[in-house]
Amino acid sequence: MPHSPHPFRTPGVLAALPLLSAILVGSVLFGPTRPAMAALPPAIDDQVMPSLAPMIERVTPAVVNIASKTHVSLRNPYFDDPIFRRFFGMPNLPQERVQQSLGSGAIVDAAKGYVLTNNHVVAGADDITVTLAGGQTFKAKVLGTDPDTDLAVLQIPADNLTALAIADSSKLRVGDFVVAIGEPFGLGQTVTSGIVSALGRSGLRGSGYQNFIQTDASINPGNSGGPLVNLRGELIGINSMIYSPSGGNVGIGFAIPSNLAMDVMRQLVATGEVKRGVLGVETQSMTPQIASLLGLADTTHGAVVTRVRTGTPAELAGLKPGDVIVSLDDKPVAGEQDLHNLEGLSVTGTAVNVGLLRDGKPLSIPATLKAVQTHAIKGETLDKRLAGVQFTQASDELRRQGIGGVSVARIDESSRAFASGLRNGDVVVAVNRRDLTGTRDFSQLVGAHPRQLLLTLLRGDEAFYLLLQ
Repeated sequence: MPHSPHPFRTPGVLAALPLLSAILVGSVLFGPTRPAMAALPPAIDDQVMPSLAPMIERVTPAVVNIASKTHVSLRNPYFDDPIFRRFFGMPNLPQERVQQSLGSGAIVDAAKGYVLTNNHVVAGADDITVTLAGGQTFKAKVLGTDPDTDLAVLQIPADNLTALAIADSSKLRVGDFVVAIGEPFGLGQTVTSGIVSALGRSGLRGSGYQNFIQTDASINPGNSGGPLVNLRGELIGINSMIYSPSGGNVGIGFAIPSNLAMDVMRQLVATGEVKRGVLGVETQSMTPQIASLLGLADTTHGAVVTRVRTGTPAELAGLKPGDVIVSLDDKPVAGEQDLHNLEGLSVTGTAVNVGLLRDGKPLSIPATLKAVQTHAIKGETLDKRLAGVQFTQASDELRRQGIGGVSVARIDESSRAFASGLRNGDVVVAVNRRDLTGTRDFSQLVGAHPRQLLLTLLRGDEAFYLLLQ
């Protein structure tokens, strides 16, 4: 590729974080003005002209604008030292920065007011407003988020809504016509058209579980979370990201398939979280060096098992370190990322056949995927400053990037931590400038009840300090 992609938002203090090779489509530009619409004549020489207008008129009432604000408390840790403040005459006042983000969303349940959008549109936000096509604005409640698929479900207290019909995205074909709707660059509701360029796209850095629809329908900053629809006006995807060397549309956009989005939504609405199936193995992608060591000189792909976790489906099925997984239910596994996707996108309890090579011989082993068991930590058991906060291990995607820590899974909006600026979805990567590898480090450092509790947080692609009062 001639150019390296870059994120729309400039990375924060952790400048060493890897750049995304797919760009999250967010924007901080606002503007309610609607673009002027040009129209073709209904007929020329008595021949009716084809038009998407009737379908667009039905669909656009179900497309919303989403504006979010996040108040970030910025305090230099030195300023919290009373001797330092007295010496330099610094007032004891917190500094605060307000982050604003603009995106789009799709109403998928008119009776209950459910709106589907991207997680990165609302991540960490403490003030979310949804504006309908007619101009009415409502405060939105977050029912649940799933950073690994970049999806979020909001609810608005509105009546007489219009919802999109949901299509079966598994029936899409390359070449099908599609339409993207959203609010790029804050210009107002905008419609673009194109085709399905590819299906099942994965291997894009910066996103957890990947099974994207690729389209050349123009998608730009502000389209995040907006719908991708077919020519019947049915939802087939949620626009999520673009690949671009410049930050603008170059005809390579990605949407989350509707089947995956609706499965995630159902789980988030029911339980507030998403349970995913796993085999219970740790792997690495096949390389020529590993192939040589395993005596598999002709093998160029696969995920090499490096560890089998105790009590997992993999152990029960008899998988061993050194096995090379080459397929899952006849779907090819080219490397570690493919296996990660296939596991994470499968429903808990799914029976699968694991195709592998053992000592150079092909085998097919049946296994049943189990839910990921996450160890949740209640903040009040560690320190009263974290009462009302629940933490879990950081996502697989972050760990795969070499970033350890814990994620904020739930937070009570009346808690001291929330008042200090901690938000749902934040990732704590260090405590008092000591890096974390996971929940154990976090429990030890916070459980020691340090006088000062300074957290280093990741929120989206920014990193900053947060001092808990």
